Amino acid sequence: MSAFYERDGAGFVATSLTRGPWDPDSQHAGPPAALLGWALEGLPEAVDFQVCRVTFEILRPIPIGPVAVEARIVRPGRRVQMLEAELRVGGEVLMLARAWRLRKAPVELPAEAVAIPPGPPLPGDGAPIDYFDTGASEGYHTAVDFRFVAGAFQEIGPGTAWLRMRHPLVGGEEPSALQRVLIAADVGNGISAAIDFHRFFFINVDITVHLERLPEGEWICLDAVTLPRPSGNGTAEAVLGDERGRLGRALQTLLVAER
Repeated sequence: MSAFYERDGAGFVATSLTRGPWDPDSQHAGPPAALLGWALEGLPEAVDFQVCRVTFEILRPIPIGPVAVEARIVRPGRRVQMLEAELRVGGEVLMLARAWRLRKAPVELPAEAVAIPPGPPLPGDGAPIDYFDTGASEGYHTAVDFRFVAGAFQEIGPGTAWLRMRHPLVGGEEPSALQRVLIAADVGNGISAAIDFHRFFFINVDITVHLERLPEGEWICLDAVTLPRPSGNGTAEAVLGDERGRLGRALQTLLVAER
């Protein structure tokens, strides 16, 4: 496979690189989130604005196969705009996004106010990642390069990892900075699992990403913690960064249950 999605007329076909860990027939939420980001970037005036917050609502599992995306501006404005995008399969909306984008304009601020908090250094090449046994030889876990600074997939507790796409989002296209961060933002609960993957589900029903700036370079860092609760819910939160340092945060709402 050469990309997460291949074009098919006005739509796309998800490849096996989108496969997630919970169901071999369903996509990981990262690639469709990035594809919705692709649609948002195609709206008018995109170069004049920055997406500063986007929330993805995952209405149903997204099967691996044909998908269609569509975006629109629902609240126009000179400085602030609200955007919406939908991902459909067979005409049914399975994932939707709502985003705020703000016009980019220079503001003179004190140097101490705009200093970027540093993040962990990018580690060198390490041993192969011991990923969760998903039962699939190909999927998101093989399409993304993982390097851990702290924790590991098979360790319980907080984790810090760097991620890099091994393949483009859409065949024949270079991934944008927004696509790179969105495809990575959904792994907070995976790299910081607080309970045993083989005994429990801890599946996110949404993803909210706040971006203070867009990333530079290919690598995205997540410094994450997962907080399950005995009532059957939980959260996972992650500080997002690149090689310069912090660039935002990601938050997931989790459904927690025994398998």
